Amino acid sequence: MSTEFQEDLERAATILESANYTIALTGAGMSVESGIPPLRGPGGLWTKLGEPPMTGYQTFLKDPRAWWENSLANEQPSEMTDFQVALANATPNDGHYALVALEKIGLLQYLITQNVDGLHVDAGTQNIAEIHGNTRKVRCIGCGFRIDRDDFSFFEIPPKCPECGDIIKSDGVMFGEPIPTATLAICQQETLKADCILILGTSATVHPAASLPETVYRNGGNLIEVNPERTPLSTFCSVTLCGTTGVVLPELLSLLKNKRNP
Repeated sequence: MSTEFQEDLERAATILESANYTIALTGAGMSVESGIPPLRGPGGLWTKLGEPPMTGYQTFLKDPRAWWENSLANEQPSEMTDFQVALANATPNDGHYALVALEKIGLLQYLITQNVDGLHVDAGTQNIAEIHGNTRKVRCIGCGFRIDRDDFSFFEIPPKCPECGDIIKSDGVMFGEPIPTATLAICQQETLKADCILILGTSATVHPAASLPETVYRNGGNLIEVNPERTPLSTFCSVTLCGTTGVVLPELLSLLKNKRNP
């Protein structure tokens, strides 16, 4: 560990200790460390298959029966099947567990993830918003009812909501689909409370997630970034820790614990 990195780690720990309300924004970089391939960039799913059209949600609404029949029949490119297998087999890594520990000791108040893999919940995070949904769940397009996919019966296609009778879809947010209003509202509320945000495994350039660090920064809060390389956001960060979250976060946690119990 270089002297410069250790100094940055110390500075990040000091900021976290003095913050009144810290939130985290996590992205695909955390999932990659659990064996889930990225969607974009080298080796990314969309790099191989091409970016999906922005009409995905409209296609679903036009014929939800056809969408569900294709989904349940697993009619998709082999690369997509490989991605789903990786999702199903993935387990939380040391970065996920470090965030759980930060939450337990009162240094992380809320977590907002762009990931759809459910690994933060698996690790034990309690206060969380999955801004892009969760591939293991289904959701009603009307009332927002959510349930684990394994606990839902698909006797009827398209499936109907047991609460309001509207159509059920996969919980993952489709291209062209708005972020669920309630989820977005929670993310905005939590961000307005924050005087510190951890930006982890994401360049945070895609909206609406990109607006969250912007809000904290404009309100005078601190941004702490953990990414393998610097990003366009690094200029605005109080500290940028270059490395993977699975390595850096446990080191930061260890430093914070040592400060509390020398």
